[in-house]
Amino acid sequence: MPRYAAIDIGSNSIRMEVAEVVPGSPTRILASEREVTRLGESVFRTGRISEEAIAFNCQVLARMAAAYRALETIGVRAVATSSVREARNQAEFLARASEAIGGPAEVVTGREEARLIHAGVESLWPHPHQRVLIVDIGGGSAEIIASENGSLIDAISKPLGAVRLREIFLTADPPGPPELRRMEEYVRERLAGVARRFGSAPWDRFIATSGTAATVASAINGAARSKRGEADRLRVSTAQIRKLYKKLSQLTLAERRKVRGVGPRRAEIVVPGAAVLLRILEEFQAPSVHYSAAGIRDGIIADLAARGIGRELAQLSRDQRREVERVCLRYGTPLKHARHVAALASTLFHQLQPLHQLSPGYGKLLEAAAYLHDIGHFVNDVSHHKHSYYLVANSDVSGFTRAELELIANLCRYHRKAAPSPDHTNLRSLSPEDRQALLLLMPLVRIADSLDRSGEQRVKAVDCQIRNGQAAIQLRGSGDVELEQWAAERTCDVFRQVYGRPLAISKAAN
Repeated sequence: MPRYAAIDIGSNSIRMEVAEVVPGSPTRILASEREVTRLGESVFRTGRISEEAIAFNCQVLARMAAAYRALETIGVRAVATSSVREARNQAEFLARASEAIGGPAEVVTGREEARLIHAGVESLWPHPHQRVLIVDIGGGSAEIIASENGSLIDAISKPLGAVRLREIFLTADPPGPPELRRMEEYVRERLAGVARRFGSAPWDRFIATSGTAATVASAINGAARSKRGEADRLRVSTAQIRKLYKKLSQLTLAERRKVRGVGPRRAEIVVPGAAVLLRILEEFQAPSVHYSAAGIRDGIIADLAARGIGRELAQLSRDQRREVERVCLRYGTPLKHARHVAALASTLFHQLQPLHQLSPGYGKLLEAAAYLHDIGHFVNDVSHHKHSYYLVANSDVSGFTRAELELIANLCRYHRKAAPSPDHTNLRSLSPEDRQALLLLMPLVRIADSLDRSGEQRVKAVDCQIRNGQAAIQLRGSGDVELEQWAAERTCDVFRQVYGRPLAISKAAN
């Protein structure tokens, strides 16, 4: 199953998450790490990221990168936000961060940051029929996001992060009334009129994300810091937040650290964070807000999956595709048919991945077999599948290892007629892993070939779904696809024998 990694390089902390994404199933978190780095402190004081901060952040990034590489991720995105956007030595930091993780680290705009936050919330807590306002208070900035029917409508980013405000305004312990008044006035000025921008239509729900929101929800509900996950989707009233803010702003740092739900590092910045959250809710006249544990990292993973990042690992490279097409032409195989079957096989591999759970590399070998399955007709139409096996296994096909060619050849061998049997000598050179892969891929190459039974590419696309223990494939095409549907239905028994569940083939409604 595809695994993706996300790194959020924030002004207060770095967060890393690795998740396994399966269409139609909840995302499964495989690893999650957070390290408080206070990257924004030096930026908000001097305009530059200090050498100490760069070195520490890169050390953390290298450790996190090693963790997600060990989990064989196929797509990774590392983004930096507010403090790096403003740093004069941004280029130096990004270069060293990229070196630390062994891949590109990028700085994102406030708009892109808001898009990813929205995608994260929608991926874990969808609101398909509601008007929702999402608030994210980070270390350097606060994002206010309007969502309607699951789509982002508008978003703004304000320089009202908790680390930034502490560095600018709060020096005493506890903060003195004059400091608090100056900070509150600054926040009020920055947010003046913001509610008017989003229109007068009522909001169905207010949602707050990030560490500030988690702390506020946990403290109000008496949840231990170690059990913040239990605070997800909890609702707290604006009146409760106002009371908590007043209490926390009168406590010393040591006293704030003793408040249940407030961590030792979060205690340093919770006062300005709570002040911003409270003022936003007051500006929008929100009676209450729900906390969501989703964040940028969840949005990154949802976005990587939606865009099919890493899918290229399951597809032939340009050179490999050129090579298999050369072999097709050498043996007189119609390229239109070969290309179409290969494209259908790749789609089946991707959409049925929750069932076969094979690594992406096997997708390339399935695609190659789909190209080459008919070259045996060059020898004889009778038992052409066996001739295809012989030609692939003994031809000079560059771009593949000998083991890969053996699996490709066997997929060609079993694209029709009998299934693999222990007494078949052609299986002896396959490893146990490749034998299992052969069994799982065999129905897919058979289905793909059947879906171009006429050779006229009538089936333009397929849509695979897995529901209630049954797999279903809808055919999308132009004109009459009854021949292709009939041919594909003849493979359903093989599919059921391999995967242990029925398969239904139908034509999509026009």
